[in-house]
Amino acid sequence: MTRLGEREVSPDGIIYFPRGLVGLEDKRDFALLKVRDDDSPFLLMQCLSDPGLGLLVADPYSFIDGYDVKIENADRKVLRLDSIRELAVLVTVTIPQHKPEDTTLNLQGPIVINTRTRIGLQIPQTEAGYPTHFRPIDA
Repeated sequence: MTRLGEREVSPDGIIYFPRGLVGLEDKRDFALLKVRDDDSPFLLMQCLSDPGLGLLVADPYSFIDGYDVKIENADRKVLRLDSIRELAVLVTVTIPQHKPEDTTLNLQGPIVINTRTRIGLQIPQTEAGYPTHFRPIDA
């Protein structure tokens, strides 16, 4: 059960986070669910062990050009990354209640997923100078 109602999740739709996420280190299995049936850049990353935990995420490239995520070799090994083409990048989205115009994207803490192995990591980009509250409306 999610905020979007009952959803079927196929095994190939499950993403495993061996380190969890920042602040949620004990949450490891998530499913990516479409928020709507159109080409929306937004997805719900639903925790499978805690049905009350779902994170709104988005494709950052729908909002900003030139966003560059640095992935160290150790992280590439955890992801079992053979090719950059296997990589999907998502960022968490915050939409304040009753203030959708103040929506922000966290560009400092991207979530990278190997689409082949279904392994994900959150890889902080502290050196890049990206903001934690990027307003796509200002882009």
